[in-house]
Amino acid sequence: MPWLDALTAKALDRERPTRQEALAVLASSDDELLDVVAAAFQVRRRFFGRRVKLNYLVNVKSGLCPEDCFYCSQRLGSGADVLKYSWLKPDEVLSAAQAGVAAGAKRVCLVASGRGPADRDVTRVSEMIGTFKAEHPDVEVCACLGLLRQDQAERLREAGADAYNHNLNTAEAHYGDICTTHDFADRVDTVQQAAAAGLSPCSGLIAGMGETDADLVDAAFALRDLDPDSVPVNFLIPFEGTPLAGEWTLTPQRCLRILAMVRFVCPDAEVRLAGGRELHLRSLQPLALHIANSIFLGDYLTSEGQAGQQDLEMIADAGFTVEGAAEPTLPEHRRDLIKVRRRGAGTELPANT
Repeated sequence: MPWLDALTAKALDRERPTRQEALAVLASSDDELLDVVAAAFQVRRRFFGRRVKLNYLVNVKSGLCPEDCFYCSQRLGSGADVLKYSWLKPDEVLSAAQAGVAAGAKRVCLVASGRGPADRDVTRVSEMIGTFKAEHPDVEVCACLGLLRQDQAERLREAGADAYNHNLNTAEAHYGDICTTHDFADRVDTVQQAAAAGLSPCSGLIAGMGETDADLVDAAFALRDLDPDSVPVNFLIPFEGTPLAGEWTLTPQRCLRILAMVRFVCPDAEVRLAGGRELHLRSLQPLALHIANSIFLGDYLTSEGQAGQQDLEMIADAGFTVEGAAEPTLPEHRRDLIKVRRRGAGTELPANT
């Protein structure tokens, strides 16, 4: 397909695509989908090889948020059945993060609900970061605490934080349809404040919130303008008890197209499979690894993810390697022999038979 070849060549040169080219990815047919994935893989492979970066999320403060983001189970007035608790202690954060680090996570994300941190909250999180970094100096820490001032961002960096996450979530034109307690410009400002303080900017989107193709493309271009190092792509989990509970519009094929569009728009950014991937990509998750080079391992803020061991199997089976691992991580339960039950008798055969 000439248009896809031209788009791929642009991405390999880090050249900005046109809106029409990005829209064409989202409008591609099912017959064209594998060609789109293969083209996106060329870009992914150029900048990230066959590596997959593992990230682990720790929800350090859950629920009780004063914001009204329509997609969020922790929003003001939410009827979703989620855990609600105040700040974890530093030793509790360290303990919670151990599972992810043990499984190979190279980044731990400390996330707190709320509009944004008070100065005492920044002190609290800085202590958490210090405790964690003392044990795991080589593992990155990304904080996600809501709207942020630059002086607060500087304090987090001084405490040892490597990155700050604040997603744009959707296009500016669509933002008023998903939140009324803050606006798109507030989110852009926070990402810029974090970057100015020397934190690696991490910002992405949520697909499946009633947006149009144009909204998705506008969100991706807004992200490119911010030049984040990491771009998490979330797929809406329509929690009961939230205004978007009825938004079940995503298919696995649609998710792949969205991921591919983001990869072409942000070719050398770490594109991360984030919330909702198990629910919406389902059996096509391994195919998505040909586009995204990063995943969250385990559970999310208020929803369960795929079992960590299953993630590691998926990565190995798809022919990818965990970033930082000396060798591909293989599941412990795989055996050198496969037991094959033949009709009439049980026979144990070598695995290569």
